[in-house]
Amino acid sequence: MKVRDYDAELKALGDKAKALKAKKVQQLGELVAATGADALDLNVLTGALLSAVQESATPEKLEAWRSEGAAFFQQRGKKPRA
Repeated sequence: MKVRDYDAELKALGDKAKALKAKKVQQLGELVAATGADALDLNVLTGALLSAVQESATPEKLEAWRSEGAAFFQQRGKKPRA
């Protein structure tokens, strides 16, 4: 019977979680740049994001944003790459 090294497994899972979080942060930065939002003042961008996550965002508004986001990515996929 092989003995499991729980400490090593926990460390590996922790390392994987850190890598996934780093990738998510990188992708969010790329998203901000791709949408042109990186040209906004940091406080304006923060306010816009806070507004988007407020409880006052209705399901209809969230669906409209989802549709706009999907259209953005579909349009970007059709552009010729330089």
